[in-house]
Amino acid sequence: MDLVKRPRRLRTDERIRSLVREQRLTREQLVYPLFVREGNGAPTPVPSMPGICQYPLEHLTSALSEVVACAVPAVLFFGIPLHKDAMGTRAYAEDGIVQQALRVAKDRFPELYLIGDVCLCEYTDHGHCGLVSDGQVLNDESVELLARAAVAQAESGADMVAPSDMMDGRVGAIRRALDQAGFEQTPIMSYAAKFASAFYGPFRQAANSAPQFGDRLSYQLDPANGDEAMRDTALDVAEGADVILVKPAMAYGDIIYRTKQSYGLPVAAYNVSGEYAMVKAAAAAGWIDERRVVLEALLGMRRAGADILVTYHALDASCWLQEP
Repeated sequence: MDLVKRPRRLRTDERIRSLVREQRLTREQLVYPLFVREGNGAPTPVPSMPGICQYPLEHLTSALSEVVACAVPAVLFFGIPLHKDAMGTRAYAEDGIVQQALRVAKDRFPELYLIGDVCLCEYTDHGHCGLVSDGQVLNDESVELLARAAVAQAESGADMVAPSDMMDGRVGAIRRALDQAGFEQTPIMSYAAKFASAFYGPFRQAANSAPQFGDRLSYQLDPANGDEAMRDTALDVAEGADVILVKPAMAYGDIIYRTKQSYGLPVAAYNVSGEYAMVKAAAAAGWIDERRVVLEALLGMRRAGADILVTYHALDASCWLQEP
């Protein structure tokens, strides 16, 4: 008589399920994106991202205290200046808002791992990720300024820099600039596979970074192109990227998987603003169990191959992970 195959033996109860569980979520994998803005006043809530605010410097200590209390180990800073210009000068100014935030965080919360987003879009009056001439985004001229921004962040206390601009050659330029400035030990987390996604809408409200003309299709990846993402990633790896970030995450599990399998470097998945906003809206309507959906989504990113989870859910997820 043929034996009946019974995979359910390993699902009988939580004791055996826990023993054979293939992937696990831990607090140590979480990175919390945090928006800091120039100026005074109370934190400004982001309407499309419930629970997320723009924090003026005077309220940064309070925000970071909550991060530490939730035992989230790392933050990713995005800056919002009071004044923008065509050159994005506040991105690399010594007193730029991210540089100020890094100094405060390093002084008061030395246990936090500090990551600076390196881009120009929040700082340019046209909203593009690089310099613009005659309606075109300039590559090499933009890379020079991005390298200056990375060094400025490292000088201010960034433990890692994360270029998100998608200009060609920026990882190599940033690596050379950091090394020449004495920051050989500062790693680069490259947004190597950043797609021109519709899921970024709420972020652009949060960071005041929507393009004033055109779109970002000429430098961000086409969502249809997985092979192109692998080619771009290979270039960043060759230029010295230490961590590869895939953005967005939930609809790009195949890219996370291929990146991990192809390069073997630590992979970060960015659970982006639109993904966060959809979960929050559905939970507010009572349509889903927010806790279960968030943890399942993050677990799916881990299963695909992500080592690091950049998520606006980080504070909640960290608390949930400690519950029975």
